[in-house]
Amino acid sequence: MSTESTTEKQPAVILVIGMAGSGKTTFLQRLNAHLHSKKQPPYILNLDPAVRNVPYGANIDIRDTVDYREVMKQYNLGPNGGILTSLNLFTTKFDQVLGLVNKRAASVDHILLDTPGQIEIFTWSASGSIITDALASQYPTMIAYIIDTPRTRSPATFMSNMLYACSILYKTKLPMVLVFNKCDVEMPEDEEGRGGFEKVKEWMSDWESFQAALREDEETLGGTGGTGGSGYMNSLINSMSLMLEEFYRHLDVVGVSAVTGQGFNDFLEAVQNKVEEYNKEYKPELEALMKERESKKEKSKEDSLARLMKDMKMDKSGITSAPQEGGSAETISDMEDNDDDIDEDDVYNGQLGDEDLVPDISGPGVGMKHDERWGQSSGQGARGGRGKDFSKEILEAMQR
Repeated sequence: MSTESTTEKQPAVILVIGMAGSGKTTFLQRLNAHLHSKKQPPYILNLDPAVRNVPYGANIDIRDTVDYREVMKQYNLGPNGGILTSLNLFTTKFDQVLGLVNKRAASVDHILLDTPGQIEIFTWSASGSIITDALASQYPTMIAYIIDTPRTRSPATFMSNMLYACSILYKTKLPMVLVFNKCDVEMPEDEEGRGGFEKVKEWMSDWESFQAALREDEETLGGTGGTGGSGYMNSLINSMSLMLEEFYRHLDVVGVSAVTGQGFNDFLEAVQNKVEEYNKEYKPELEALMKERESKKEKSKEDSLARLMKDMKMDKSGITSAPQEGGSAETISDMEDNDDDIDEDDVYNGQLGDEDLVPDISGPGVGMKHDERWGQSSGQGARGGRGKDFSKEILEAMQR
């Protein structure tokens, strides 16, 4: 797929990904309503085959193409296997889906994708990579990673979410926006009045604040929960928090509420920032990667063709192309027929050497044994040990 710059309008593609229960579908519903209120209706694709009700109008719905329950029945699969197989079946026709998206691309500003509730089914499957790469090769594409804010109160669960986000970022190699959902839920505040989203956002920018929360969590739980009450676990989380400082610098972080609509203007502003980042950093890298891939493919074709031509070329020192007067011998039986025309006196008069009678058989342990046999037979007189069993000896020697 071409990634060349065009003058056509390029809508932003937003892949909504998150843990089960983080609020992906309700977030997408609120984002859809927010964009409609701004007279910017999006183009929506639902990729979750197991969802019962979709609270938004999907332009393309996987459920219209694949029957999730029928897939489970026919292939004798469980729920997760059924979702994965349904997504794989849908992906086999994604070129047609992409054609429909291309027809509407010029008339919309945003293309939204709702992914299955089981995060690993999309992020770590071949079908998820195919869909992501296909969209990213044509449009500015980004990941909206949805996080359940109330579940990040503990430093351990917060760190788990950050590590998963980091793995997705480096797996997809696309711009990412961290979306802390459910910010309207009341959470305990610290001494400075920070709670919920403000608190976890500070953890991302202030390492000492995260360390203080980690110590407080351990003391409050009395070493019986949260981080596990283990000095090893605390040390591990400390180390990971230091490592993730560089990761945090490349992310846009927003807090939203899918219920009240809080923070969605901030989210759209972050999306615009990621579009610029995609065009400036990710798109040139993607184009270079695709050129390198095409170059490797062409080189592989050339190498295959060269090997084929080499195999077809006759080796003058081999059995199949040993030159003989009156034509080249292509088989062992042809060599025997040609040998019958050789005058025995020519051998003993020095006109023909051993190399004219003994073909060069390459291979470990083959040439020496055959030379020894030929030396023994040549000492018995003119062609004393050869006769019509010569081909049999060669075949036995090659089998050894």
